[in-house]
Amino acid sequence: MSKCRLWSALLLLFFAGLLAGCESLDVVTQLGTAVAVSQGAISESQGESIRKTSAAVGQAFTDITPEQEYYIGRAVGATVLERYQAYDNAAATRYLNTLGLALAQASEQPETFAGYHFLILDSDEINAFAAPGGLIFVTRGMLRCCRNEDEVAAVLAHEIGHIQQKHGLQAIKKSRLTTALTVLGTESAKQLGGEELADLTAAFEGSIRDVTATLINSGYSRAFEYEADGAAVTILDRVGYDSRALVTMLETMQTKLKSGGPGFGKTHPAPPMRIAEVSSRRAFGRAETKFVHLRGARFQRHLGGV
Repeated sequence: MSKCRLWSALLLLFFAGLLAGCESLDVVTQLGTAVAVSQGAISESQGESIRKTSAAVGQAFTDITPEQEYYIGRAVGATVLERYQAYDNAAATRYLNTLGLALAQASEQPETFAGYHFLILDSDEINAFAAPGGLIFVTRGMLRCCRNEDEVAAVLAHEIGHIQQKHGLQAIKKSRLTTALTVLGTESAKQLGGEELADLTAAFEGSIRDVTATLINSGYSRAFEYEADGAAVTILDRVGYDSRALVTMLETMQTKLKSGGPGFGKTHPAPPMRIAEVSSRRAFGRAETKFVHLRGARFQRHLGGV
């Protein structure tokens, strides 16, 4: 049983709940898992897991709780790790998490349901992205664009900005609802029996792929990226980093991006556009010089070989 198929079942139950009404979602969940187990689509233990966590896919007409956001992010994270390998460097990962957690404390959302987690992906692709609930992924290619700790902090602060603004969650909800209208529009007149349930499960496997494509390939909207840049400048200033590092990191990145290539250049506004936007809106603070040497030593020790 693949992760995609299991989480597709969760999405299926959510949309079935839309047909029945939110007050009937629990009944639909019980019925749907029973059918899926009887057909061998999922095991009994997986059915029990779905019954316990079906709310994690969210509700269209109510706010999604931090716990639900966590489960959504965990599903997205599992899909990300099917595409990318984690970088096997414990010291670098600890360093990134220590730095990221310190930055998160200065954000508008210092805590999430299960905490922030930062992971390096073993990829030369220049990219970084944030899944709902506090899961932040940064590629080795992105870290190689950073010449010092302040610039690494700028990358992480930008992704934390996406988390605090719930940009990933908004993207996922939009993708789910778009898929629901398409699929349910053709199935609304039918009784949700075994065959239709199986067909919808298959359809929502594509929905999972669409969500992943939004976060990894298509990226957030330009407005969301600008919001995250503004949040990054605020976070860097609060911690005491040089917030101009966001600009210098983008300038370096611009020299390394390949036209039409995968990753950052495909999913983000062009660096000059972001530099112009953030410069027009924010005043940049400077780091205290007495810590520059210490930061440089930490950066070289932990990320010098990445």
